[in-house]
Amino acid sequence: MKNKIYHIGMLVVALLGSAAMWAQNNVIDEVVWIVGDEAILRSEVEEERLRAQYEGTPIAGDPYCVIPEQLAVQKLFLHQAEIDSIEANESSVSHQVDMRMNYYINQIGSKEKMEEYFRKTSSEIREEMMTAVRHQMIIQQMQAKLTQNIKPTPAEVRRYYNSLPEDSIPMMPAQVEVQILSFEPAVPVEETERIKQRLREFTERVQNGSADFSMLARLYSEDTESAKRGGELGFVGKGQLVSEFAEVAFNLTDPKRVSRIVHTEYGYHIIQLIEKKGERINCRHILLRPRISATDKVRAIERLDSIRHQIEIDSLQFEQAVIRFSEDKNTAMNAGVMINPNTLGSRFEYQDLAPEIAKQIYALNEGEVSRPFVMMDEQKNREVCAIVRLRKKTDIHRANLVDDFQAIKTMLEEKLSREFIHNWILKKQQTTYVQIDPEWQHCDFEYPHWIH
Repeated sequence: MKNKIYHIGMLVVALLGSAAMWAQNNVIDEVVWIVGDEAILRSEVEEERLRAQYEGTPIAGDPYCVIPEQLAVQKLFLHQAEIDSIEANESSVSHQVDMRMNYYINQIGSKEKMEEYFRKTSSEIREEMMTAVRHQMIIQQMQAKLTQNIKPTPAEVRRYYNSLPEDSIPMMPAQVEVQILSFEPAVPVEETERIKQRLREFTERVQNGSADFSMLARLYSEDTESAKRGGELGFVGKGQLVSEFAEVAFNLTDPKRVSRIVHTEYGYHIIQLIEKKGERINCRHILLRPRISATDKVRAIERLDSIRHQIEIDSLQFEQAVIRFSEDKNTAMNAGVMINPNTLGSRFEYQDLAPEIAKQIYALNEGEVSRPFVMMDEQKNREVCAIVRLRKKTDIHRANLVDDFQAIKTMLEEKLSREFIHNWILKKQQTTYVQIDPEWQHCDFEYPHWIH
């Protein structure tokens, strides 16, 4: 939900950097609000104010009024979640924290520098993050449960749309539906063998003690993000890894050994175990990708040009060509139709498409197929050759029930959900003990019943 009520949960994930800044101030702490049996401290409010200042996030009003009220609303959600036995998935919490810890270490330079910066041990930092992320997830689940039955009927959507003043009906941007056929240029056997031999050399150097795996990963791995951490991936579950990689990684038992060479859609890997914790694993890897020559690209383009010609003379349908030739597993079984990851629908605004695709589509009419082109597959981080077809195009227009029913329905759902949450908070205020320090009561609160 886009309304600020639906972002209350995000407030619990305060930057640790703001805590570090707070530690440098010698303000005497005190309880400023009590909500139920939970206290809100002056230090909590100050940390949030500093976080907003640090991030450049505007606060709509007096921060010493807005922030404690937001914290109080969080506590209402958390209390109700406890009553309803809503809990966060600890595996998901741990995964999120692992990612954030790795991010901090990467940005600051090392675990030791991170501890020095935050003036806390890594275990203390992790524990604070665990609590913050856990609360965020619980609040999101609680909000989802409260609004799960808000499902307007088509008749209600039509009434809502017809009740809108014309100048309140949103303008919808130009959108397109795109089909894609793509594959990677063929990799010569000689290039594949060169990559494998390079990885065998790395393995031998690690096994005989002449090189450290993490050092080799930093120098040579083509997974640039993990390479910064010596190839370390952080703790992950089996389902978070591609199957070929997971099968080998989870069978490793000796941290001193290096795995066999593993081939995945991303390239060729060798893996070293760091630690196992139950159903989760932390390991390092080195990734190398075969190099595609200019000649190989030309051959792939020529192949695509021939396919495009067959489509243009109607001897082959685009959908048939996708089934026969496409290597894009995300679209190959869907007639090549691309799915927008932001909406899970088939419509894209131009800026949501990869630049290379947007450039090709912009020049096409409905039903036309582009000339072959080379683009970067962001997921695999390597080049592929492709053609695209403009399936449908909708120009910029004011929203209507024919073309934009789902968007209008979403608008109504968000409106009804905001109203429901707002009223729920008002009701909870009436049944929750709240005490506010007199110095903190002179506020124009969004919810007026904190002070009975």
